[in-house]
Amino acid sequence: MSDTTTISAAPEQLSPLTHALVLHFGEMGNRWGINRTVGQIYALLVFVEAPLNAEQISSLLSFSRSNVSMGLKELASWDLVIMKHLPGDRRDYFTVPEDVWEIAKTLILQRRKRELEPTLTELRNHLVDASPAEDYAISRMQEMHDFMELIVQWTDDMDRLSSADLDRLIKLGAGVNKVLDFTRRGKTESG
Repeated sequence: MSDTTTISAAPEQLSPLTHALVLHFGEMGNRWGINRTVGQIYALLVFVEAPLNAEQISSLLSFSRSNVSMGLKELASWDLVIMKHLPGDRRDYFTVPEDVWEIAKTLILQRRKRELEPTLTELRNHLVDASPAEDYAISRMQEMHDFMELIVQWTDDMDRLSSADLDRLIKLGAGVNKVLDFTRRGKTESG
C-alpha cells in the first residue's frame, strides 16, 4: 500500500465477500481470545485496501465510536495496526501490514509475551524454591520449562527470518520428515 492512498478509496459500504469475512473473524475472535468487535475491526482493516479512520470503521461496521476506539486500542496493544496520517487530514487512519507473514510473526510474538513468558517466569521461580522431596513435580516442571524455552528460542529464530524464508520453511512440510529420517538413518548406521 502506498503512502499516497487517499481517503476517497475507502468504501461506502462493504461488499458481500468482505462482510462475510468480517462476520467470520468476529465469530473466530472469541476462540482467539479477543472479543467479537475487535475481530471484526481487524478483518475490516485486513480486507479493505485503504487505511480507515475510526469514523469510517464505525460507519462500515455499524459500531459505536467508543467501541471502535476501544477495539483499535486493543489492536494497537497487540501491535497489529499501523497508524497513518493522510496529507491535509488531522484524523488518525489505521491499516495493517501488507505482508501476512509480518502479521503472523507479530501474533506469535505477542502470544509468547502474554502467555509463555509469564509461565516461564512462574516455572523458574518454582524450580528455584522447590523442595527436593517433590522430585516428580520438579522433573515435570523442568521438562515443561525446557520445552517452553525451546519454543521461545524458535520464535526468536523465526522473527529473524525474512517472509520469503518463512514461506519456504513452511512449504517444506513433509520434506522436513525426509531430512529427519535421513539423519536418523545416518546416526543408526554409524552408531
